[in-house]
Amino acid sequence: MGVREALAENMRRRRRAMGVSQEELAHLADLDRTYVSSLERCVYGATVDVVERIAGVLGTEPFELLRPVEGAAAKAAPARRGRGRPIG
Repeated sequence: MGVREALAENMRRRRRAMGVSQEELAHLADLDRTYVSSLERCVYGATVDVVERIAGVLGTEPFELLRPVEGAAAKAAPARRGRGRPIG
């Protein structure tokens, strides 16, 4: 599992555990909802600043979002390349 996949899985798990939609997370982190969706689908990689903002909203430390998820390596979606530059 790569860093991008770890971020996607950890974001999704923590967001769902909090009962927060992608739209709510995006609003609270001052990001576009489509960018949050793209991060969770591994379309884009996030900057350190974006990871820090998302971690703050999700109530965790940035490094926790980048930590590989146990047993998730087999489920990880293949990384896809995005088009254009990241938003945020």
